Amino acid sequence: MKWIFGLLLLGNMVFFAVMQWGSALTVDESNPQLQPPLNADKIKIVNILPASAPVPVPASGVLPASSVPAIAAASAPVPVTVPVPPVTAPLAASAAVASPPLPSPPVITAVAPPVAAPAKLSCMEWGEFSGADLRRADKALTALKLGAKAKQRIVEYNTGYWVYIVPMKMPFVKKKIAQLKKLKIEDYFVVKEQGAWKNSISLGVFKSEEAAKKYLAKVRALGVKGAKSGERSSKLKFTVFTLNRLDSAASSQVSALRKDFPDSEIKQISCN
Repeated sequence: MKWIFGLLLLGNMVFFAVMQWGSALTVDESNPQLQPPLNADKIKIVNILPASAPVPVPASGVLPASSVPAIAAASAPVPVTVPVPPVTAPLAASAAVASPPLPSPPVITAVAPPVAAPAKLSCMEWGEFSGADLRRADKALTALKLGAKAKQRIVEYNTGYWVYIVPMKMPFVKKKIAQLKKLKIEDYFVVKEQGAWKNSISLGVFKSEEAAKKYLAKVRALGVKGAKSGERSSKLKFTVFTLNRLDSAASSQVSALRKDFPDSEIKQISCN
């Protein structure tokens, strides 16, 4: 048994020697070692901290300059590149259909409102009137509500024509006036002036002989007897309406009144 134990011990010693010095025996001296031996006395252990870990600050409160770049590099975010697949032609076409281009906003052009042309105004005279026609014409103009635009002026003539009933004594004058009222003739007056025509009854004065004869025919048709027409040498007064600055509507209304006064005349005048 002793010799078996001795063999085992010798075998272990040989194995240990081979493991300890076997590489030195097989290395070629012409080739240097692939890695120089490490200097154990110069090796230091450095604690590697994660990027999110707080940086320890020394008691002096000042970090060494050499640690600032390392800290900044450790805390800087790491860029991640995500590959984007290329857009194929069918996908681009469908995107164009799904998202049509927005229409451009309309162009608004400011247009100044047109300036209305000033209304055309007209001025005119309408006449000449006396007696019943004067009252009717004045009433017709009042209905148009022209206000201060309608005024009157008096025109005098040394001679003219009239329709009249010859002078009579006063009792007959009153009787004739009663007959005129019964026939609804209100355009008359009794001449009070001294002379050949005193107590005559004037039924109307006219600027022309033709107008006087026309009115004479009218009163005779109504039943007035004894009426005549003729020239009158005394002054005759007539009324003319002056109409200032009428618009087109008012001017048309005044012109339409003339049909009820065929012996009247409307003429345009210059506006003051």
